[in-house]
Amino acid sequence: MLLTFEVIAEALRERIRSEELKPGDALPTQAVLMAEYGASSLSVQKAMALLKQDGYAISRPGKGAFVASPDTDSGDGEAGNTPVGGTAARVEALELALAETLDQLTALRARVEALEAGDAERDR
Repeated sequence: MLLTFEVIAEALRERIRSEELKPGDALPTQAVLMAEYGASSLSVQKAMALLKQDGYAISRPGKGAFVASPDTDSGDGEAGNTPVGGTAARVEALELALAETLDQLTALRARVEALEAGDAERDR
């Protein structure tokens, strides 16, 4: 049995494969997908991350998520099964994940420094 985020991702993949959603089209918003599937925001976010990782979608900061354009060099030879966006979309997804991780590390570092500064104040 598929988890909710997998159901959402597969449904969107099918809409892309059937060309109901074409390259460059905006994907449904998080709010729309939450209402359509009765899903949490986390489930929708995980589904979108999966689509980006698989090369079906790309993010445009401040604009949303869009169907990726076909990659002419993907060349796996499986017609109808080839993810769109290929390498470029995967690199973008990895860059986004890395940026989020760096933001988290920066926030953690600031918290540690604040705690250490508090300890130094108490030691005086």
